[in-house]
Amino acid sequence: MTLTQKSNLTKKASLNAVASVLDYGVRLVVGFIINPLLVSGLGDFGYGIWQVLGRLIGYVTPASGRPTQALKWTVAHQQSSADYHEKRSQVGRALAVWLLFLPLLVPLGLILVWFSPIWLHASPDFYLTVRLAASVLLLNLIATDLSAIPESVLTGENLGYKRMGLSACLSGIGGGLTVLALYLKGGLIGVALATLASTILTGLFFWQVTRTYVTWFGIARPKWGEIRQFFQLSVWFQLWNLVMTLMRSSDVVLLGVLSSAELVTTYSLTKYVPETIINIIAIVVVGVAPGLGGIIGSGNLKKAMGVRHEIMSVTWLIVAVVGSTILLWNQSFLKLWVGASYDAGPLPTLAIVLLVTQLVLIRNDAAIINLTLDLRNKVIIGFVSTTISLVLAGLAIEVFDLGVLGLCLGFLIGRLILSIAYPWSVGRFFGIPFLVQLRGIVRPGLTLLALFAAALYGSHFLQATTWLSLIGSAAVTSGVALAIALCVGLSNSQRTNLKNRGLQLLKRHH
Repeated sequence: MTLTQKSNLTKKASLNAVASVLDYGVRLVVGFIINPLLVSGLGDFGYGIWQVLGRLIGYVTPASGRPTQALKWTVAHQQSSADYHEKRSQVGRALAVWLLFLPLLVPLGLILVWFSPIWLHASPDFYLTVRLAASVLLLNLIATDLSAIPESVLTGENLGYKRMGLSACLSGIGGGLTVLALYLKGGLIGVALATLASTILTGLFFWQVTRTYVTWFGIARPKWGEIRQFFQLSVWFQLWNLVMTLMRSSDVVLLGVLSSAELVTTYSLTKYVPETIINIIAIVVVGVAPGLGGIIGSGNLKKAMGVRHEIMSVTWLIVAVVGSTILLWNQSFLKLWVGASYDAGPLPTLAIVLLVTQLVLIRNDAAIINLTLDLRNKVIIGFVSTTISLVLAGLAIEVFDLGVLGLCLGFLIGRLILSIAYPWSVGRFFGIPFLVQLRGIVRPGLTLLALFAAALYGSHFLQATTWLSLIGSAAVTSGVALAIALCVGLSNSQRTNLKNRGLQLLKRHH
């Protein structure tokens, strides 16, 4: 790889990250404004129902075949190829697989739509409202899968930054539609319709942006043998999506079915800020992954391994800083935002932060395994781990009545399988012995636990009573946590690599 090519990859990766940060920042602001309005407009029970419905409908997402995931990673893997007809054929294959799976997706979705109010213990006079809202969310899922085709091409070509600013505006428009639905007293159905309208607008936007910046973008009619081959790859991405859906959404569904919608509301609001960790890390990985896919596709594993080390270092830093700040100030945030009654408590909050930390590290290595296009073992291990997690969490809620804390402990224990298996798999691909990886996590692991313990202890004594004091206190906490994490948790070589990468990025933009 030439110096110019490396420069382009670095520049594109940083621009992708900036675009994602902008999008996420707008979504965070929109969510911050919208969630209290949803709680007020829908009530504790209605808000809990809304949270669970989104996860329930998400369960049928794998029945769409997930061709867009296969398309994104295939395009990323073939990024350097000039065979544009082959790339257009990949788009055609993705569309064909999407159409083939519709007859499976719709009936499964309708089954969930019909039974959703029964599972959620809704009163009979609320059945129709829940079913109509779920039906609109099913239509939204179908529209999302279709609109993701141009977005997958744009991301796979490492050009995600081309949507910078405009897609952030669409997030604001989507939030505005939700506010309008609440203002018009549209209830669950109105909020669901606002979500569908936002998805359609976003799909039209990405279609136009991709047509403008990806010169080869179009659809070529694929041969049946090519569709079959793409279908086989899509199946593994489909199964992986099912694993991720179960992994990320089952917490809310388990609480809703085995406990109550009101507890879902408390859990969702307590988890709101900790979930920012997942999204922040996703920004980093999504920004870098297409370029990393091109490096792996070119066979430069040494360079790819270095990028992976940087991803994990940045991930750890974000988790350490954001996690410590959340543990110290989340109670104050909830009290000012929606009310102290929605705080799940210190130990459940710690369990949520640990759960999120575990998940982001798992997802990092899962994304790298995606780039190798070798998914079989990853999916099988994921199913085993997720099944154990669901069983343990279900027992903790139903039998031992441990609520949110039991839910988190069940998932933490079940996911330990992935916390071991995925780094081992990635290490084998890059030629890194597993014992070397284990030695490498001792120092950052102990530092992270010490930071979390100190923050949790401090939360019993420190409270912020105004938004201004909360923002100032959180900023100070983040700065102190960052200094400790850099000096204590990272080695000299890791600090040097991150410093050099930061200077390199600054040069590219000046």
